[in-house]
Amino acid sequence: MAPAIPRAVAADGTELHLVPLPPTRLPRVQKRDLEQAWEAAHRAARAGAEGPRRGFRFAGGPDVVLRDRDARVWASSVDRIADLSTAHGVSVCLRLLGLVALLAQGGWAARFVRLDRGAAELDGALLGAAARTGLTDTGALDENALRAQLLPCHSEEQSPCRARS
Repeated sequence: MAPAIPRAVAADGTELHLVPLPPTRLPRVQKRDLEQAWEAAHRAARAGAEGPRRGFRFAGGPDVVLRDRDARVWASSVDRIADLSTAHGVSVCLRLLGLVALLAQGGWAARFVRLDRGAAELDGALLGAAARTGLTDTGALDENALRAQLLPCHSEEQSPCRARS
């Protein structure tokens, strides 16, 4: 069993997860992990949940600080279901936040999301690819690798992940 990722509190009150490896070495996760994280994050947002100031300090850098209120809420929801004191939990969190950032750009990934009456459905192919795709040195999803997995052979057989807004 891997050792727990310790937490510390910075001078400004930010809760820091002291990850003893770089983001590129975090484990891949399962598609189901991201489905659960997506659903939990939407439930927390609908409930008006709050999240503490939070960040990740990686071995050799960088520090990733979640300044956005929504990102903090989403990270807190991942902490409840996947435990941010584990490399797996941190990996799920960064992948979820990476997906949200990618979707917010509204570019090529928009074709993998369907918005309908307050619901956001993510294509299962997108979630599966995000689970398999590596993270960059800055903790973001490797967009080029993700895109390469999806655009050549987008599969209609993958079931979407639904979340109501």
